[in-house]
Amino acid sequence: MTSRNFIPKGAATFGLDYDGPAKDINFLLLPKLTMLAFSAAVEPLRIANQVTNRELYKWYLISEDGQPVTCSNGVNITPDFALQNLSRAARLFVCAGIEPAASASPKVVSWISRQKAFGCKLGGICTGAFALAKAGVLTDKTFTLHWENHPAFVEHFNDLHPSANLYEIDGDLMTCGGGSAATDMMLDMIESDFGTDLAVIVSDMCIHFRSNNRKRLQKSAFSVALGSRNQFLINAIQIMHENLEDPLEITEIARAIAVSRRQLERLFQKYVETSPVQFYIKLRVQRAYALLSETEMSVADIAAATGFGSASQLTSRFKKLYGASPTSFRRGWSEKHDMI
Repeated sequence: MTSRNFIPKGAATFGLDYDGPAKDINFLLLPKLTMLAFSAAVEPLRIANQVTNRELYKWYLISEDGQPVTCSNGVNITPDFALQNLSRAARLFVCAGIEPAASASPKVVSWISRQKAFGCKLGGICTGAFALAKAGVLTDKTFTLHWENHPAFVEHFNDLHPSANLYEIDGDLMTCGGGSAATDMMLDMIESDFGTDLAVIVSDMCIHFRSNNRKRLQKSAFSVALGSRNQFLINAIQIMHENLEDPLEITEIARAIAVSRRQLERLFQKYVETSPVQFYIKLRVQRAYALLSETEMSVADIAAATGFGSASQLTSRFKKLYGASPTSFRRGWSEKHDMI
């Protein structure tokens, strides 16, 4: 292990009666990981040591080959070592970000599975759940990942269903949606390890308003996003989101929320400035955008997954919204990637 001083100097202090061994926390850095989520996870550990002036945690960074890993923002992070077996007492968080379906090689997936077999406690940060799913450790578990990547995830793993919550803890498995949710998850861990008072001061040092509720949703409620608290409108949009693959008729949605179709159309015009039909189509095209970006599904399969009768129907709608056909859009991303 890399020799390092894990207790930085600081002004704030917190008395903690603990003389036990430090807890090893390992972060597996996958290509294009989200730096915000990674730093939001590691900083609470540093602060816990700093304010107590004790080595409560040791943290180590791992990459597949021991070489620096480039984050999604282009910043390189130098790891401590390459893949190696971890102790049974260690905890391993898989840190990923954009293009998560392709970020974990077969070697990495096999290594994660082996650490689980050895007894290592696992976790996923941002989109780390993709690699965990490939390693077969999410079956019958409650878990989450960043909300942006849910559509691609469920297409890759039809039998797994991520939650929409900030973070989840299911036994030894810890997962979060990334961003500041990583801080909330680590504060929960600190509280479990060393008590509520330490978690509170670490939260204050992060200037982070702790949610204290892992069941809090990652995304703002529809009412906030729309600037409306009209329950009929919110219920209608929720139904649309739940039925993207097999779209419902607008009359069916109106009936389900107990209003007339004309009333529903007036609500959409008033609060969204479009018709329910056009709003619904836009939701489905946006889902297609996500699947084009993060899966290798054919345009025809994506059309089917978003409720369009054919690839040509999807192409027409997609081009109208994004100015390019699905095929051109995907090719453009590939060409940009090849230039990097």
